[in-house]
Parts: sequence; structure tokens; C-alpha cells
Amino acid sequence: MGEEAGRWVRVPVGVEAGRWAARGRCRRVLLVVHNVTSATRLLDVLPLFRDDLRVQVLATCTGSSPFQAGVAEVLAATGVPVLPWEQAVATPVDLAISASYGGQLDAIQGKLVVLSHGAGYNKKLTTPDTGHRTPDTGHRAAGVFGLGPDWVLSDGVPVADAMVFSHPEQIDRLAEACPEALPTAVLAGDPCYDRILAARHHRDRYRRALGVHPGQRLVLLNSTWNPTGLFGDAGPEDVLPLLLPRLTSELPADEYRVAAVLHPNIWHGHGPGQIRLWLDRARRAGLTLVDPIDGWRQALIAADLVLGDFGSVSYYAAALGTPVLLGAADLEGLGDTSPVAAFVRTAPRLDPYGALLPQLEKLLAGHRPLPGPAEATTSAPGRSAALLRGLFHRLIGIPEPPGPALLDPLPLPPYEPPLRTAPLRVLTRTTADGAIAVQRFADPRHEPRGEEAESHLAVHEDTLDPGALELADVILRYGAADDPRLGPPYAWAAEVLARHPGASLAAYVTGPRECRVLHRDGLRVCLTAEGDGDAAAYASALHAHLAAHPYPRGTLTVRTGAGLQRVTVRTEHTDRAGRPDR
Repeated sequence: MGEEAGRWVRVPVGVEAGRWAARGRCRRVLLVVHNVTSATRLLDVLPLFRDDLRVQVLATCTGSSPFQAGVAEVLAATGVPVLPWEQAVATPVDLAISASYGGQLDAIQGKLVVLSHGAGYNKKLTTPDTGHRTPDTGHRAAGVFGLGPDWVLSDGVPVADAMVFSHPEQIDRLAEACPEALPTAVLAGDPCYDRILAARHHRDRYRRALGVHPGQRLVLLNSTWNPTGLFGDAGPEDVLPLLLPRLTSELPADEYRVAAVLHPNIWHGHGPGQIRLWLDRARRAGLTLVDPIDGWRQALIAADLVLGDFGSVSYYAAALGTPVLLGAADLEGLGDTSPVAAFVRTAPRLDPYGALLPQLEKLLAGHRPLPGPAEATTSAPGRSAALLRGLFHRLIGIPEPPGPALLDPLPLPPYEPPLRTAPLRVLTRTTADGAIAVQRFADPRHEPRGEEAESHLAVHEDTLDPGALELADVILRYGAADDPRLGPPYAWAAEVLARHPGASLAAYVTGPRECRVLHRDGLRVCLTAEGDGDAAAYASALHAHLAAHPYPRGTLTVRTGAGLQRVTVRTEHTDRAGRPDR
């Protein structure tokens, strides 16, 4: 006990806290964290205590979840005092808020509110043992997590003073599963979903943050944490090894952008480094891993299609009206009457052995939003902040502060365009209207086919296998034009062409509209498009044009899928008879 007490927080709580704390008369609100997933839902409601000088927020972790990695970092980022669990249960508080039933919540000295940490209560999980009360170490028959008596009662009495639900159908299922807890049920909306709804008007910004260009579609790969989820290997089929290489090799790079949102328990359970190792080839081919805490909602808003499973993120996507294709559909892991189970029964399924592109195009062309997810996610859209702040302050026993209750807006994510260092097989052809159609495929397992198309290989200078550079027709680089490490763009290009005599063209991409190109015979060209895109595609269009026309036109029209760009070709220097100079 002496060693444990040595780790206890002394300010603003503790035996002598009144002597040291500047504001020692505050009401205490304790955030009870189970793992990173539950922590994210508590972070949603933390701003409801902003500007309230009467409240001191504290945090603790039950330590009961196997998924402990990342918890300390998330708690530290809140900047509030973090109590060891032993101190937390020994410290009287005015209100405790949890987003899970894990741990010995009945030991907390104070009023307790329990929120959902997903889109309602849907998944079956084995009920808790008496020592840990955690879904991750249970031993009895599986029921719907958070609804049955083994979850919500302790010695026949409700663990929580208030159980927060987002829709009346959840309360109906609680009444059936555990009528003793019904008096604690409160309808207060879904703060996570409300933050998504409030940010939908920023969709174009979120797409630009991910480097999605006009005419390009964003496919979002999503998996819940369960072993039978899309990322898991315990389902009827291990879909992931079949799917990953095809996401980037079968989908034309300029027509489809691919990103992945993985459940925090996958991310922190296996370790971010291991996730990056598993997805290395896909990442080099253009897949972006989205931050599972701060970035997943923005990516969900930005997505044109979600390739997911039976988890909450895929269900939120359906609620937004986004097409969802299920790569895993474990109905046995869901409550029979839950809304997510109803969705999974009717949602279209991925054929892991069929060609991927036709499946996506068919889904996009024939999509009609299902009414169920949008209706069942929340019965109080946009109102959770007001409802929850009112609930919290009633339980604390103080009036609400003046002014509206507001959740934080979603932050603008960092700019993360795809960096494809895997070799690109490029198909080009001249269309009837004189445009040059370009299709690029990242590291394809099989040679892509294109009607009457010419083919060449474009390779990033930093490709993993240096041997690919010896086969390249076009060598690429992305960077600022004034990067002192690389030197001026044409100097870099001359150096690269001298080192790789098989390449005929080197392209230095300085932005989404511009690149500088050096041809082996000395032609220097600056390509500038009217709109955003991947300017490396314009370099491939120029490569195809120069194969048929010794001197470039002043303007090229480049078609990538449904997108059409007018690209200005400005010749900066021509020495067609000489070697490239600096």
C-alpha cells in the first residue's frame, strides 16, 4: 500500500490537497477510461465542462482491459490530473463518467453515468467475471454488451445512476434484457455522431486533406477490432490478404484514392509499427492509414464508399448515406434485434474472389441509402451536447453554466496526399477528341489491359526495389522546387537521367498542378494544369505525346477517368541534339 500511495496524486485531490490547490472547493468529475476506444468517447464530452470554474476534471484508468497500449498517452494529452485506479476509487467524486462497463465501476464513490462507446449497443460479448467486470476477460455466455444484468447490475442494483442511450429502441432492448435498470435509462443522443453531422459541410476540405482530386473517388477501408472483422483472421475466410494488394493494383490510381480506418484496439493491440509493417506494400502503392483517434470521422465524411464490416464506423457511414460494401459480416457476434444486425443482413457483400473494380462501380451506380441506420443512430440529432450537459449538472447538483452547450468541431486534418513509391504501370491512348487518356496502376500483379493503349513504367526515385528504376521509362520525384537537398528541379532530373540511362524522362512534381520535366534529348518543359490532380500523370501524358510528336503542343488535354485537365506546356529550354545539362 505504501508503494501505491507513493504514486497517488497530491494536488488537486489527496489528504493535503486543501493546503495546496488554488481552487480546492471545486466539484469533482472523474473520467473513467477502459481503453483508447472508450477514451475517445469521453473526449467528445469533456468540452461540456469548459469555462466552468466550479468543476475540477480528473481521469483514471480501470486497468481491466487487455488493450492498455496508448491509454497513458491519450490521458496525458487531456492535460487533466490522472489518478491511479486505487486512488480513484478511494476518492469521493461528484460525478464519474464512463464509456464502458469494464472494471469495478461499483467501487466508485459518486454518481456514475455510462455512455456507449459505439453506435449504440449491438455486439455480443461474454459477460464479466466477478474480479474484473470487463468484456475482454469474461467467462459466461455471450449477451449484448451493456444491456444484460451481468453488465449493468451489481448485487441486483444498477451500477450506473444514468445509462445514456441515443435512441428509444435501445431502451426497449434494455427493458427486455434487464428491467431492473430501466429507471436509469436516459435519452441523450450521440455526441460522436453529432460531431460528424456538424462537420459535413467541410467535406471538400477533408477530401483535399487526403489528396482526393476532383473526379476521384475515395474508398475507405474500415475494420472493427473483432477477430471476425475485416482485419481479423478468424472469419469464414481471411479476406485481408486477398483484398489488400488488389485495392491499389486493380483500382486506377487517378480514379480511386484509398485510405484505411482501423479500430483503436487493432492499432494499439498489435502496435502501430506492426500495422505499418503488415500494410507496407499497400502504403507504398498509395493507401493512407488514418489516425484512429483524431482523423477517422473526417475521413468518413470524405468517403465515397466504405469497404467495411459489422462495426460502428461502417454503420455510421450507412447512417450518412454513404455506400457500404461488407467484407466481413459476422451476424453471430451481433444481437439478433440490434439495428446493426438488421443492416448487416441487408447490406451488399464483397466477393473477395471477384474483380474489385466492377463491384465498386456497381455499388456506386445503384446505391440507394438505407433508411434504417440514419433513423436508428440517434433520435436527437444535434442535441446531445445540451442533453448531456443538463444530465451531468443535475447529477452533480449544480445549475448549468450560462450559454449554449457545444461540442468541439472536428479539427482539420493534416495534408496527406498519397505518396506512391511502388512502380506505376501506365496505360495511355489518344481519344477521338484528341485528349490523352491516362490510367495508372500501382504495383499490379498482372499486366493491366487497355484497348489500343500504349504502356510505360513510371517509378518514384525512392522506390523500395532499386532494380525497378533500371526498367523505368519515367522517373518521378515530389518536393518543393527550392528544396536545397535535391537542388533545382532540372539539375535533379539531369542527375537522375545520367544515373539511369534506360529512362527517357524525369519529372519533378512541385505541387498538385505543376511539374518540371526533362527529356533525355535536352527538352525542358514546365507542365501546369488548371485544376488539382497528380501532376505526375501529366508527365506520363507528355511521355506518350512525345513518342508520336517530336515537339510538344502548347496545351495537352489529359483525361484520367471522369476527370479532364487542360495542361499548359511551357518549353523552358531545348537542346534536342545535346545531353541534358544543368
